[in-house]
Amino acid sequence: MTGAGRSTAAKELEDLGYFVVDNLPPTLVRDVVRLVDDSRGIDQPIAVVVDVRSGSFFDSLQANRHQQVTGRPTTLLFLEASDEVLVRRQEAARRPHPLQAGGRLLHGLQREREVMADIRADADVLLDTSNFNVHQLQDRITELFGSDASTQLKVTVISFGFKYGIPVDADWVADMRFLPNPHWVPELRPQNGRDAAVSDYVLSQDGAGTFLEQYLPVLATVAEGYLREGKRFMQVAVGCTGGKHRSVAMTEEIAARMRDSGYSVRTAHRDLGRE
Repeated sequence: MTGAGRSTAAKELEDLGYFVVDNLPPTLVRDVVRLVDDSRGIDQPIAVVVDVRSGSFFDSLQANRHQQVTGRPTTLLFLEASDEVLVRRQEAARRPHPLQAGGRLLHGLQREREVMADIRADADVLLDTSNFNVHQLQDRITELFGSDASTQLKVTVISFGFKYGIPVDADWVADMRFLPNPHWVPELRPQNGRDAAVSDYVLSQDGAGTFLEQYLPVLATVAEGYLREGKRFMQVAVGCTGGKHRSVAMTEEIAARMRDSGYSVRTAHRDLGRE
């Protein structure tokens, strides 16, 4: 139903790893599945978003499902809410209803219920979002369609140089300029933080161990909060002057320790090699 949370559900499914197609005529569902199977493999989950705009194509959707023409198991999720809630959401969005046709918004919703009655009756999962906020709907979609892998927090730890600017998409920023700079050690200057000699030098400095012991529990606390709020991506930026030595070494160490704690972690070194 229009205003029942279609866009929120689609975005959540996309974050869960689904290939999402919005407003697709159901006659093309088989073609989309074939293209996805060929390009991404049969294990790639697909979500097709269909709303009242599909109109006369609904019969095709039902036929495709019942004939199992895609060769995949399917689940039909129907989102709805009370008229009062849908009217309030549509008015807040300041958009007319697709079936309003110059009349009252409520009349458009009533016509929509009539058009979609058969789809609703055939739904495998009927979800009333009347009492859901955005986060609660996201949580419900995750509960229904998420896997252990897709619902795991994905952490990126990225090194950078302050002289090139702080990463704009960083959730957390740590400054390693409190540690001695290997740049001033002649034999370490040409190396970088991924080299063992530089890493050992940085991590052996006074304060490095204390920083890690105190910072990692903070990140763990934040990570747990992100998951409770439905966020599954976290970017931790670690900076030093040029992004070559201290930040790189500390990025690798933070990532390794977070992996040991069970997090899915990748590293990136934005400014390495830039000097």
